[in-house]
Amino acid sequence: MAFVGKKFPNLSVNAMNELGDTFKLNVLEEAQKNNKKVVLFWYPKDFTFVCPTELHAFQAALGEFEKRNTLVIGASCDTAEVHFAWLSTSKDNGGIEGVTYPLLADSNRNLASTLGILDITNEQYDEETGVITVEGDNVTYRATYLIDEEGTVFHEGINHMPLGRNVNEYLRLIDAYTHVQEKGEVCPANWEEGKDAMTADRKGVAEYLSTHSN
Repeated sequence: MAFVGKKFPNLSVNAMNELGDTFKLNVLEEAQKNNKKVVLFWYPKDFTFVCPTELHAFQAALGEFEKRNTLVIGASCDTAEVHFAWLSTSKDNGGIEGVTYPLLADSNRNLASTLGILDITNEQYDEETGVITVEGDNVTYRATYLIDEEGTVFHEGINHMPLGRNVNEYLRLIDAYTHVQEKGEVCPANWEEGKDAMTADRKGVAEYLSTHSN
């Protein structure tokens, strides 16, 4: 299900912070009550291999997201207790010690199921036994959502398990969306902060292409 242009699901999920506090976190409410954008990124599992590189990359860029009035939230289907164990493990041992943004612990998979991002390749029901079997790990792909101050999703993307994300691309997308919000212009291919945007009409694109052709 595509959520771009729609409100993010209004669901509260268990979460954990670096201090070991467990609390309920509602992503939609976080955006609206704080009047901030949100980058929510899902990863498959704690204590794996690509995942810690992504969590540390988002932490390293946390100041850049804060400059853009954007909250960073990580998420997986691990429990809050497993999150805290990982948060308490040093980087040298594959841990995420030093990560300070909250992590959703969607262990009941309510939010991940609503978003449709679980790795379920096949689900079968045996009428004789009443048993439901699932192929796949039933964990999430590397899904990313950018949400504006009103709780509306303006970007979503899903990577397969082996493919780590480029954190700078989300900063670029936030810059572009903020430019649209503030200037009313649209952002052409490969746009970055400080480059020319254009008006959303034939004249605008013609002028842009005439001055930016290779």
